[in-house]
Amino acid sequence: MIVHFGPEQEYTLDLDEVQPMPHDLARGWLDQQFTELGCEPLRLSGKVLTADKLLAVAQAVGPERFANSAHRPWAMVYARAASSLLGKPIVKVDVPALTVGY
Repeated sequence: MIVHFGPEQEYTLDLDEVQPMPHDLARGWLDQQFTELGCEPLRLSGKVLTADKLLAVAQAVGPERFANSAHRPWAMVYARAASSLLGKPIVKVDVPALTVGY
């Protein structure tokens, strides 16, 4: 899992030795974070896709949440949830570009 905020601000979270997160727990966790962080839908239609939630949550917490070792457990849950919900072993969240790639 890679979370990119810009030059010199790219964070890799290794999920090789980590237990996969069940899909329903991942969905619940991401929905909770989206709500608690006061995230807004990225689309004018108001429809919120999983990729949009991942982007909005990363944007809301900023690079510090991924860079600071004190927040490593949260960052790992974010990575596990992203991998589970997207069904992909490698995910890149590019916050400035507003894209999620596999």
